[in-house]
Amino acid sequence: MGRIGTMEIIVIASIALLIFGPTKLPQLGKAVGKTISGFKRGMSDIASDESKESEDKKN
Repeated sequence: MGRIGTMEIIVIASIALLIFGPTKLPQLGKAVGKTISGFKRGMSDIASDESKESEDKKN
C-alpha cells in the first residue's frame, strides 16, 4: 500500500490531458521540471551551507 501503480498513473495522465489539453501539457511538464530542479538545487545549497557552518564551528 502507498505505491502508485500503472493504472493510477494512466488515470492521472488522462485527467491531466483532459484538463490542460495536448498543447499545454508539454509546457506544464517543462514548468514542473524546472520547479523540481530548482528545489533540488536549493536543497543542495542548504546542505552545503550547513556543512560549511559545522566546519567553521569546529575550527
